[in-house]
Amino acid sequence: MSEPAQVAAFRAEVRAWLAEHLTGDFAALRGRGGPGREHEAFEERRAWDRHLAAHGWTCLGWPEAYGGRGLTLREQVVFHEEYARADAPARVNHLGEELLGPTLLAFGTEAQKQRFLEPIRTVSELWCQGYSEPGAGSDLAAVRTKAVLVSTGSTGGGSTGGGSTGGVSTGSTTEEWVVEGQKVWTSLAHQSDWCFVLARTEPGSERHHGLSFLLVPLDQEGVEIRPIRQLTGTSEFNEVFFSGARTDADLVVGEPGKGWAVAMALLGFERGVSTVGQQVGFARELDAVIASARANGAYDDPVLRDRLARAAVGLQVMRSNVLRTLAENLGGGAREERGQDSIAKLVWARWHRDLGELAMAVRGADGLTTGPDHDLDDAQRLFLFSRADTIYGGSDEIQRTILAERVLGLPREPKGTAR
Repeated sequence: MSEPAQVAAFRAEVRAWLAEHLTGDFAALRGRGGPGREHEAFEERRAWDRHLAAHGWTCLGWPEAYGGRGLTLREQVVFHEEYARADAPARVNHLGEELLGPTLLAFGTEAQKQRFLEPIRTVSELWCQGYSEPGAGSDLAAVRTKAVLVSTGSTGGGSTGGGSTGGVSTGSTTEEWVVEGQKVWTSLAHQSDWCFVLARTEPGSERHHGLSFLLVPLDQEGVEIRPIRQLTGTSEFNEVFFSGARTDADLVVGEPGKGWAVAMALLGFERGVSTVGQQVGFARELDAVIASARANGAYDDPVLRDRLARAAVGLQVMRSNVLRTLAENLGGGAREERGQDSIAKLVWARWHRDLGELAMAVRGADGLTTGPDHDLDDAQRLFLFSRADTIYGGSDEIQRTILAERVLGLPREPKGTAR
């Protein structure tokens, strides 16, 4: 089915711009920095992201009043598709642009928007996500990191973005949140300037109640970041320890104590339009697995050929589901009532994990060895990294529980029930 003329023209514009600009020094960045390869050419990819920003290719769906282009959902889909098809490098600012930015637009104060949105758009400040903790991963409501509001005395004027915390205070009395606790699996914390932190701010509160969504600077005393070595040999994520870390009192998004709703809304943005580009990357990975099967004769095995066919069909189903979901979001209605985010996570995570297993099955015994420097090839990296797909961002078990209880209305499992 042909596209409307306006959409087709925009697709041609995106494709032409990428062809013109992914040249010179930037040409070497094609394909760099994907899952399990986040360490690759980080500073060079940051420079590329800033090049995108300078030419108006970041924050496409944001309102023009806040530096975006106000593009339609369809146009945003086109950009992410063409970006992935050009094999352009993985972006370094995904958490800021795709998660925090939309959250601030929905829940932030005007002062917060003025302070933080422009540095996100220009890629001058990078963000990480402070949600998971030891004992509070998939069960995020078990968060134990605490923050207490304290007075630090009087001052002649408030900070406006140039102080140690980059806050937006304007009064004569300064108050700050003091944060104590630990976060874990914090992606790219070691490369980030700020962290949006879910912390318990009401003593004695439990579960979803009494949590606040705080914006915390990482370059300060009281913050320690320890990279975690992964199966792939890289260290994308980290442990982050807060020991008296501080942030301004007004750097809480939404009402204090009601941060759960803000945190959940952010997760909805996480599974937004950028996932279309993700699927183009999946298609490239599948094509590579099929090419490997043809090259080594594994394609002649009817069982493997059947698995490859199922993977191809599954990818088309995934794309149709995402496009339908995005269209439904335009129509309004409660996302959680439809359970679309949980369904999407279950579908793509299991498909991608299975693709990693299929890649190794196609390789056979040859896939068990590495090169002289023990470097992983693409198939091995795909297999090892995708083992985590069904765990991070909400495990399969949690997603099924959400669908069972909140969408289907099944009774909650009694606490203490053996599993």
